[in-house]
Amino acid sequence: MSHPRQLTHLFSIYQTLVKYGLDELIPVTRALPILRLFLWLTPAYWQRSAAAPRGQRIREALEELGPIFVKFGQILSTRRDLLPDDIALELAKLQDQVKPIPNAQAWQILHDAYGCAPDVVFAEFDPNPLAAASIAQVHAARLLDGSDVVVKILRPGIEKRIKRDIELMYLLAELTQNYWVDSRRLRLIEVVQEFERHLYDELDLMQEAANCAMLRRNFEESDLLYIPRVEWDYTRRNVMVLERIYGIQISDIEQLKAHKVNLRRLGEIGVEIFFTQVFQDNFFHADMHPGNIFVDAENPDYPHYIAVDFGIMGVLNKADQHYLAENFLAFFNRDYHRVAELHVVSGWVPSNTRVEDFESAIRTVCEPIFNRPLKEISFGLVLMRLFQTARRFNMEVQPQLVLLQKTFLNIEGLGRQLYPELDLWQTAKPFLERWMRERLGLWALWQNVQEAAPQWIETLPQLPILLHSSLEQLSQERRQREQMLVQLKSLEQAVKSNGRQHGVNIGGAALLLSGSLLLSLQNLSVSYTVMAGFALASTGLAILLIAWLSDNR
Repeated sequence: MSHPRQLTHLFSIYQTLVKYGLDELIPVTRALPILRLFLWLTPAYWQRSAAAPRGQRIREALEELGPIFVKFGQILSTRRDLLPDDIALELAKLQDQVKPIPNAQAWQILHDAYGCAPDVVFAEFDPNPLAAASIAQVHAARLLDGSDVVVKILRPGIEKRIKRDIELMYLLAELTQNYWVDSRRLRLIEVVQEFERHLYDELDLMQEAANCAMLRRNFEESDLLYIPRVEWDYTRRNVMVLERIYGIQISDIEQLKAHKVNLRRLGEIGVEIFFTQVFQDNFFHADMHPGNIFVDAENPDYPHYIAVDFGIMGVLNKADQHYLAENFLAFFNRDYHRVAELHVVSGWVPSNTRVEDFESAIRTVCEPIFNRPLKEISFGLVLMRLFQTARRFNMEVQPQLVLLQKTFLNIEGLGRQLYPELDLWQTAKPFLERWMRERLGLWALWQNVQEAAPQWIETLPQLPILLHSSLEQLSQERRQREQMLVQLKSLEQAVKSNGRQHGVNIGGAALLLSGSLLLSLQNLSVSYTVMAGFALASTGLAILLIAWLSDNR
């Protein structure tokens, strides 16, 4: 990584903020008057546009800065509890109203992908995009068989821009970790690595299509979430074609109310969908901002969700999945001692952490939010307080969970807009209790037996041979040990017959014998503990023998 190049990029970012009159938001500008004097000499300062509303200026600056900054704005846009309305409304446009690529360029991308003019592939193609985001844009189209579809086109040159921004994130992470000791527990470089991996996944639309197909299978029998069908014959690495869906965007609360949609049910099934993806399927949609979520209001009393954009999907390993479920349940039951224990057992806090102290700190943060509706809880503020608590106990950030935490914040933001009276605890707790019973109960044991049965059946005919081989090996190892004991007795006789003057040489021979013993036992597949015991005992005996004989020469 070239640090000078990245520092130049960092300065260009600062220049963009100056251009949109946002430099006052950066404390260092006020703290260092010399920096402001320098900025007066730059062209960007004289091109600044401070006349537009601040929300618009922030949105336009993020668009100009590129995809990663747009994604940051998308995340912020879901947190209406943390932002003033004017800024939140403008940032919401980053979800699907980013400046589109020119029509001619989009047409050329399709031509290159299919090797022919797009009007040969599509009966109809709308040149005006339905939605335009930071990495791709979506057009309405119709296939030759009459099927209504949407065509997702990757922005040209996007990989180069993302690579540049990722390099800058690495530089900032390195500088932070080098010059701020407390930041090391944040594991910033690993967090950037995790973010980078998921971001690059978005640049392969074939992979996104595969994600879409898998999520569709997971919810095929469900009436909670609908996933559109992939048109594989028309999908390429930079072009994806999906069944077109129709619904009300989740953020359009007025339209939902006009259709008399049951918002309480929407809020409750939203929580259920989240926990189903995370714990039951272990494959969750990790980019659930309002631009990617729609509602089918055909049956307003029993509405369901429709999801699009599957570029970022999350998975957890079994250990993290188990610890998270137990943490949630313990938290819902106000069992803070168990929460503290789980953090220690899982390695999320140092093993020498005093559980009682950690329990007390968690109780202080979490107890005030219980039995309150969602509208009275700000998980953003709770997370800030938990972060302060974590700092006291040297708790490290878990990079593999960052994506899940981001998704959970998105879900909370959506739930707050839909049905602020939602009781998150009562909605989620029964699901987690059922999942834990299925995972740890007799049913889980029976499922494990069923999964292992084919392997057992395959191994069963070989058991007599394996048993005979094991017995033969044990017998051989016993004979070998007996031979070694005979050699040790011979060595003892040699010591007595040759006298003490040759003791040092004989002791050396004992050391060699102990090494041979170690190698022999290793070749016979004896366990490491037995092997080490024999070797250490014989080596120690030889050293003592040498010392005693040397002192008495």
